[in-house]
Amino acid sequence: MKKILQEFKDFAMRGNVIDMAVGIIIGGAFGKIVSSLVNDVIMPGIGLLIGGVNFTDLKVTLKHAVIEGGAEIAPAVTINYGSFLQQTFDFLIIAFVIFMMIKALNALQKKKTEEPAAPAEPPAPPADVQLLSEIRDLLKEKK
Repeated sequence: MKKILQEFKDFAMRGNVIDMAVGIIIGGAFGKIVSSLVNDVIMPGIGLLIGGVNFTDLKVTLKHAVIEGGAEIAPAVTINYGSFLQQTFDFLIIAFVIFMMIKALNALQKKKTEEPAAPAEPPAPPADVQLLSEIRDLLKEKK
């Protein structure tokens, strides 16, 4: 039992697992921000453009509610396709934003790999080697 707990601890403390956990937490918070953007900023504008429709109110009623004496006995049965549309817009916008973020990160990583450190120029040869090279070149010219 101790061995299994130790293996689990080793697994959980690896960098990848912790990075993944942080990513999931930040992703959840980011999803809430994007949902608010869609629900509170984008969808009211789209609803206004198509005639003041609130997408979350769109539904098909299969069976109306049963009301007797002012009390609801059986709730209405509905297909809430407006809510589905809302969630679809949320997903598409989140997916697009994540795509753009990953594209930007890949471009940064590509730029880093394309910029290898410039190779250092080899040191100049010593003076006596330079002199011998010049003598050699002069002798070649005389031939």
